[in-house]
Amino acid sequence: MTIDVNYKNKKRYNLAHYPIRQPKIIVYLIWLLSRLTMPKVPWKVEKIHMEGLKPPYMMLSNHMYFVDFKLAAMGTLPHRVNNVVSIDGYYRRPWLMELIGSIGTRKYTTDLHLVKSINKVLKRGDILSMYPEARYTPCGTLSYMPEALGKLVKMNKVPVVAVVHHGNHLHSPFWNFRKKRHVPLHTTMTQILTAEQVKSMTVAEINAALKEGLWYDDYQYQKDNGIRITEPFRAEGLHKVLYQCPACGVEHEMGSEGAELFCRKCGKRWHLREDGNLEALSGETEFSHVPDWFAWERTQVEQQIESGTYSFEDEVEVFSMPRCWKFEKLGKGKLRHTIEEGWVLEGHYRGQDYRIHRQPIQQNSLHVEYDYCYIRPEDCLDISTENDSFYCYPLNRTDVVTKLAFATEILHERAKQKIKA
Repeated sequence: MTIDVNYKNKKRYNLAHYPIRQPKIIVYLIWLLSRLTMPKVPWKVEKIHMEGLKPPYMMLSNHMYFVDFKLAAMGTLPHRVNNVVSIDGYYRRPWLMELIGSIGTRKYTTDLHLVKSINKVLKRGDILSMYPEARYTPCGTLSYMPEALGKLVKMNKVPVVAVVHHGNHLHSPFWNFRKKRHVPLHTTMTQILTAEQVKSMTVAEINAALKEGLWYDDYQYQKDNGIRITEPFRAEGLHKVLYQCPACGVEHEMGSEGAELFCRKCGKRWHLREDGNLEALSGETEFSHVPDWFAWERTQVEQQIESGTYSFEDEVEVFSMPRCWKFEKLGKGKLRHTIEEGWVLEGHYRGQDYRIHRQPIQQNSLHVEYDYCYIRPEDCLDISTENDSFYCYPLNRTDVVTKLAFATEILHERAKQKIKA
């Protein structure tokens, strides 16, 4: 059972309104500002199978960091684009987001009005832009993609364009976005489905085509293009996603400094080479490819869930975002994640207990942030409901958020399979 927070009649921000149609001057202004503020590295936007394609169409993009929006703007001029944007993108600027035609939503919730807004944009003859991963990639590969995406495409019966950014993660990795690296950026815009194909395909076939069309691996891109990252800090922060030592198996004892990754428990060290490969400084190199280490960690969480040993509980500091102008400081609360219950957040605010419960079937993924800039520069996770979002900072296990994201996705998949069975 969920008990909402007592905000004493303060109104929440209303996301259930249709986006405006972008004025043409806004289209050109976005393009100009994007162009002027592009990173000082080589970049290219390449169009594939786009000849003669005009809106309406759905544009699905992978997500690495904010430059994704700028590169997409380079490729869509002079057409109007409505972007689906999470509520935290509205922070302190809802008027601006509304002016440019954004469609607001809360991450990993059921939002029927979002579906209606998407349909309205396409019926107006414009481009609907979505980032279906709904978060920055943790390690430069495709994150969780919801099955409902195929249903959404099938419902609207318009062409689908896949926008795949290469190099953006290497240039500004989510786990150390404050320090940029000199890496060329290459974006491809590819029509992967025509309207006729969408009409004739099943939802499962559409989902398979979307995953294939959006697949990327930034570390493979680095190798294929002979890119060398020479910055001496290139491994700093990598322990946030590579949190489990493959040598001794201990979790949350990893650290990083300069170009090295190390385990505080057993002392083993790895060097992140300029070509993007990992190399053990002694003994076996368990994983030379960063995404392989990341994928192995996921299998470890799967095994814990299968054996029934997985659980998480900690005291957290909670900040909520019912509106867009400020985060409400709710104080300390208790957060737990279990195989049967899913997510439960409990606390007390303004004389009333609150309890936020998201069952595994309700939560298909988890929004995590490393060094979150809007509240304080530490790792946190966000549990959202249809009308609120709760940013939780674990107080005792501060480097656990990556594992929690794995567990959320795995438990959701298990819940779906039980329903189908």
